[in-house]
Amino acid sequence: MTASDTEIPQFSRSDLLAIAACAISMLIVQMDWFALNLAIPAIAREFHTASTDLQWVVSGYMISIGALMVTAGRLADIFGRRRIIVCGLAVFGVMSAICGSAPDENWLIAARVVHGIGAALIFPVSIAVVSSTFTGARQSRAIGIVLGVAAIGTALGPFVGGAFSQYWTWRGVFFINIPFCIAAIYLMLRHVRETRDENADRHIDLSGMVTVTGGLVCISLAFDRGEAWGWLSAATIGTLAAGIVLLGAFVAIESRVRSPLIDLALFRNQAFDAVVVAGSLSNVVFCLVAVFSALYLQQARGLSPFASGLVFLALSAGTGSASYFSGRLAERFPADRLMAIGMLISAAGIVALTNVVSLWFYTPLFLVTGIGLGLGWALANVATQAVVSPSEAGAASGVTLTCLVMLGAVSVAIAAAMVELLSGSVAGAASDGAALNTVLRAGGVLAFAGALGLLAFGRRGAAHVA
Repeated sequence: MTASDTEIPQFSRSDLLAIAACAISMLIVQMDWFALNLAIPAIAREFHTASTDLQWVVSGYMISIGALMVTAGRLADIFGRRRIIVCGLAVFGVMSAICGSAPDENWLIAARVVHGIGAALIFPVSIAVVSSTFTGARQSRAIGIVLGVAAIGTALGPFVGGAFSQYWTWRGVFFINIPFCIAAIYLMLRHVRETRDENADRHIDLSGMVTVTGGLVCISLAFDRGEAWGWLSAATIGTLAAGIVLLGAFVAIESRVRSPLIDLALFRNQAFDAVVVAGSLSNVVFCLVAVFSALYLQQARGLSPFASGLVFLALSAGTGSASYFSGRLAERFPADRLMAIGMLISAAGIVALTNVVSLWFYTPLFLVTGIGLGLGWALANVATQAVVSPSEAGAASGVTLTCLVMLGAVSVAIAAAMVELLSGSVAGAASDGAALNTVLRAGGVLAFAGALGLLAFGRRGAAHVA
């Protein structure tokens, strides 16, 4: 081994600015998600609506991201990665301005769905830009920097959301994105070279995208409006049935289309199935804790938005630090085992959280829960790579991210309906600590089930893949 082999990778000023462009892009997506959770009660007060009825501000955004991430990656391969991410940043910035100016909740929800399209063009393509710009040790180090900055966005989000909601306006949560988008676009155009996959298949599975998105929207809508329409009403049952039919059509389409949105053949790998299911459960729990703990702290416990943001820093700091170090841990230990440990930690943390009153105990338990959630979320994609062949790595990553985000979106809609049902009151559901804790405990059960599934099935088939 020569001296050059052990040198720390060096970056030029232009390299660092290219990395900064990708890092800022990831940061705003992460910060926006975590900041908005703390702002939802303030939005509900201004628009005179129930906080639980605003779950579409979260789930509509996530459905857009989940439905379009795989497509965004394919568009980037075909038309150019820099071009696609710049388009995403432009959409994200414009829709941030529209979200921040929304006159009512309907405008906000509609704008957030389009906001999610911008995020979908940013989130998966940011790492692709880094991967195509650098090679070898420089590539690994650059990706580590980008993920580290994204983790900072995770940690800052709750503080930003709480501070804006209390001392200025919740609208600032959106307006703060605009200068970051402008800076990232400038750096992208100035310091990032265009790359594309010259051999990429140019077919885009539009029919698959439409059916899976429509199916998930219908199912989410049925659970969201079931209380108002009546759980056994024709509207509820018909909407739910339409969702199931659309998802069935999606499976049929994917089995025949030339370039499917999701490669169904991957699901014949039992180890892959276990990791995807466990990862999806982990992300469901992550979404439940992020959304409903924010409601619990502000509306059930009566904390101010700023104080809630300070407490929430514990969760996001745990999540961010676990995400940052997960890659290094996976170099030494099996990723699926680490993921199972993370899910067990989060399950135990949630059980403890829902049984304490003092914030002096709640805050450190929030930190521990965040560590478990961060490991489960960050390692989901790492674990899938360990149980599939190299030729399937890209497709496996796309399937995993799509399942994680989409199921997280649907879970928020279902959980919001369950909170209202348990509370018996739409208006008072968000301040019903018992109902919120019941939903959070259900999340803990899901995390525990996911961990057991990984321990039982996660490594099966790995030897065959190897």
